Amino acid sequence: MGAAVVNLEKWMLVVDGLVSHPFSVTLADLYKFPKTTVTAFHECYGSPVKPPVENLWRVGNVEWTGVRLNTLLSLASPLPEAQFVWSEGLDHGEFHGVIADRYQKDLPLTKAIQTEVLVAYELNGRPLSKERGGPVRLVVPGWFGTNSTKWLSKLSLQTGRAMGPYTTTFYNSVDQDDPLKTMKPVWAVEPNSMIVKPSPGEEIEGPKVHVEGWAWSHDGIKIVQVSLDEGKSWQDSQVGSMKGYSWQEFSVEANIPPSLSGEITIIVRATSTSGMTQKDAGRRNHVHRITVKVKNRIFSA
Repeated sequence: MGAAVVNLEKWMLVVDGLVSHPFSVTLADLYKFPKTTVTAFHECYGSPVKPPVENLWRVGNVEWTGVRLNTLLSLASPLPEAQFVWSEGLDHGEFHGVIADRYQKDLPLTKAIQTEVLVAYELNGRPLSKERGGPVRLVVPGWFGTNSTKWLSKLSLQTGRAMGPYTTTFYNSVDQDDPLKTMKPVWAVEPNSMIVKPSPGEEIEGPKVHVEGWAWSHDGIKIVQVSLDEGKSWQDSQVGSMKGYSWQEFSVEANIPPSLSGEITIIVRATSTSGMTQKDAGRRNHVHRITVKVKNRIFSA
């Protein structure tokens, strides 16, 4: 499936399903609604056909502008039995042997009505490009990008989950913490982090090393720790406050043990406000490691 070709003059968003007042809006209509801007991290889940054991760190922190999804849903007046919002994009075609006439995702109505969920038409103050899902896409902050349907054309209120390939075959993962290994949809982003300073291979004077980077999770980060001795000990960093759904900066002047010189590995791990901590390896959000060089010298005590 590739990027959809959208005629801006003919584009229309349909809102239907289990609602009292189904309707449709043009792009011009959408611009007339109150404008809302949300700053949030946006993380790509990666290929749904590969085992979820590699951390891609394909993430950015961006500013979305558009209309609150709940504004449109309220106009439609969902019926009491409506529990999910199905979103449809205009892209279609074949993916790994599966043919789909549309890209279809879903989200619980309880998430859809949150004020941060947008029907967006701007990215960082500019109109959404075709490559980014323009003219209009769904944006679900705190959830993996696959849920933020590009080239949005339809929103449908339903009682249950959508049964298309992108909700049943693809973008489901085994819950590794569940003894029954239950499959669950790829929705909320679990805690993740990455080091941006120092750079891999950088030479460090000591006796400290300044480590900084970004950490993020759907529910915010409360602790970020750094290890210089392969996880034997951890040093707490300072963590910036979460603003909306933005990622959070962390930094620490980490003490280098006097016995260490030559190549050492810096490891960072984050813990979310709900208490979930990054695993050491083998997960989509495992810890970030970089190797730096410490000059061969004796540090004063």
